[in-house]
Amino acid sequence: MSEAKNILKKNWGYDTFRPLQEEIIESVLEGKNTLALLPTGGGKSICFQVPGLMLEGVCLVISPLIALMIDQVQQLKNRGIAAAAVTSGMPKREIDILLDNCVFGKVKFLYVSPERLKSDLFIGRLKKMNVGLLAIDEAHCISQWGYDFRPSYVEIASIYDCLSHTKKIALTATATSDVANDICEKLEFNEPAVFQKSFARANLSYSAFELENKGPKLIDILNNVKGSAIVYVKSRLETQNVAKYLYQHGISSDFYHAGLDPATRNKKQEEWINNVRRVMVATNAFGMGIDKPDVRVVVHLDLPDSLEAYYQEAGRAGRDERSAFAVLLYNPSDLFRLSESEKHRNPKLDYVQRVYQAIANYFKLATGSSQWQSYDFDLKQFASTYQLNPREAHFCIQKLEEMGLIMVSESLNKSSTVKFALDASEVYKFTISNGGYQSVIKSMLRLYGGGLYTDFMNVSEFELAKLAKLSKSEVIKKLQLLEKQGVIIYDPMKTLPQLTYLTPRLEVSALKKYYNEVAPRQQVIKEKVEAMKAYAENHEGCRTRVFQEYFNEKAYLNCGVCDVCIKAKKEEKLMAALDETKSGILVLVSSGTTYIDELKDSVDTKSDFVFTEAIRLLIDDGKVKMEGYDSLLLVQ
Repeated sequence: MSEAKNILKKNWGYDTFRPLQEEIIESVLEGKNTLALLPTGGGKSICFQVPGLMLEGVCLVISPLIALMIDQVQQLKNRGIAAAAVTSGMPKREIDILLDNCVFGKVKFLYVSPERLKSDLFIGRLKKMNVGLLAIDEAHCISQWGYDFRPSYVEIASIYDCLSHTKKIALTATATSDVANDICEKLEFNEPAVFQKSFARANLSYSAFELENKGPKLIDILNNVKGSAIVYVKSRLETQNVAKYLYQHGISSDFYHAGLDPATRNKKQEEWINNVRRVMVATNAFGMGIDKPDVRVVVHLDLPDSLEAYYQEAGRAGRDERSAFAVLLYNPSDLFRLSESEKHRNPKLDYVQRVYQAIANYFKLATGSSQWQSYDFDLKQFASTYQLNPREAHFCIQKLEEMGLIMVSESLNKSSTVKFALDASEVYKFTISNGGYQSVIKSMLRLYGGGLYTDFMNVSEFELAKLAKLSKSEVIKKLQLLEKQGVIIYDPMKTLPQLTYLTPRLEVSALKKYYNEVAPRQQVIKEKVEAMKAYAENHEGCRTRVFQEYFNEKAYLNCGVCDVCIKAKKEEKLMAALDETKSGILVLVSSGTTYIDELKDSVDTKSDFVFTEAIRLLIDDGKVKMEGYDSLLLVQ
C-alpha cells in the first residue's frame, strides 16, 4: 500500500490514512465488491479517490447531490486532477464534448447523477469508456427503507454490462443493517466486503433541551463554546433572522441558503471557512462536502426529518477529533409540526396529478416530449400562476421526484462556462475579421488561457467586463452572439433551480402506477419521524447509544459526555450504586464470566445506565479491558 500512501501524501498532504480507509482501499484494489459505512467526517471520498487514481481509466462516481458533485470536482481540480460532472441544465453539446473527453482519457473522475444512467447519450459513450472504478456515493438512496430513496439508484446494476472489468465500491454515512443488506442486494454485490466504522463519536457530546424560548439558550451555548459554529434552521427567512439576532448580541455571524446568488454564497462560505465569520446560520444543505474540521458546535433550532439526517448534520462538528458539541433545541410545537409535515409528505394522488399537469402547462410541454430537458423553475411564481399553496406544491414535487418522474435541483454554485468551438487559428481569423468581439475574446484568453480550446472553463462575466472595459450586460450579449455564430459554447450561470424531466411527459392517468409503487415509503417516513421525536424527548438512555442501536450497532458502553450521561452522574447515591456494581462485575469476571450480556443478567444493578457506566469506569481504571465487542477480560 506504499503507492496509496504516496498518492495520499502527494494530493492531500496526509501521512497516514484514517481508520478503515486503508483496508477499504485494499479491498477495492483486490477487486472485491466493497461497501463502506463511514460516518460523516470519516473520509469517504478518499476511499474511492485514491484507488481511482491508482487504477487505469475513468473513475465513474454516482451521486445524487449536485452541489456535492460540484464541490468535489472543484476540489479535485484544485489538486491538479482532471475531473468533471454532468449536471442537470447543462447544454447537450457540452455534455457531448465532456463525455468524448472521458472516452479519450482526458478526464480521471466523472461525476453523474443516477438518473443520467437512463440516458441513451450517456450509455452510448459509457460503452466506449475505460472505467476502472465505479463508486456509488450516498448508497443508502438505493433502499426504499432508507431515508432518502431515489428510484434511479435501483437501476444502477443495469449498466454493469458496460463495465465488465470495472471494480466497484458503494459508500454511505448512515445505514441500518436492513438498508446495508438492501444496498448489497440491489447492487448485486455477491459476497461483499463490508467495512463499518462505529457510529460512536468519542469526542462529540450530544444534548437536547426542551425550551419555549430558544434564543437565550443559543446565546448561552455560543458564549460558552468558543470557536467555529453552525446553526441549522429550516427556512430561508429564519437564517437571516437568527443571524441578525446573534449579531445584535455581539456574536460574529452570517446566513446562508440556496436562494442566494452563487457569488454571494461562495463569499459567505469562504469567510466562514477562514474564520472571518464565526457562526453560519444555514439551511441543512450547508456543510455538505465542505472540509472544515474545526467546527466546535452544531446547534439545531428545528427538528430534522430523521435521525439519519440529524446524525449527518450534527457530525459536521469535531471532525478534527477534538472535543465538540451537538445541541438540539426544541419545544412541543416543533414535535407537532414534524408530525404534521410527515402527513403533508404524502399528498393525495389527485393533487399530485394536478401539480404534474400544471408543471406541463407552465412549460407548455406536449405529451411524450421533454425527457432530459431542464427548465428554470421558480416555485413561488409557479404556485401563484396556478393558485396552488406553495408548501403543498413543494410536497407534491417531492413526491414526483420520489416517483422518479422529475428531478429538481436547487440553484447551485455553478459558474458560467465557456469553451471555444473553433481551433486557435480559426478564432484568430474570426477576431481579425470581427473587431467588435476583439476585447471580449482577448479578455477570455488573458484570464483563462489556452484551456478554453480543450475544456469548458468556469468564467466570470463580471471579471471579463472589467478587463474588456465593458458593462456586464454587454459582455453577456457578446458571448451569446459568439455562440450563435459557432465560435464558442456558452452555458450561462443558473440563477434558478432546475426542473428536469426524467421520463417523457406522461398523461396524468399514467401517474397512478408510479404513485402506488412508492406507497410503502409512507410507513418508513412515519417511523423515521417517530424515531427523531423519541431522540429529542429521550432523557433515560445515553444519546450515543441511541444512534448506535438505531443503526443496529451493538452498544455496551455509555459515552459519558452527553447530557443524559452527565445528568445521571449527578444523581444522589449513584456512586454507591456504581461501586457495588463494579465489585459485582469484577467478582464475576474473575470467576470466568466474560460475556457482557451474561454479566448484565447476573449482576444486581439498579439500571442499564449504572451497569454500562460501571463497565466504562472499570475500563478507564485499567481493571478490565474489552475483548472483541461483547466480552470483558481482567487486566493482569
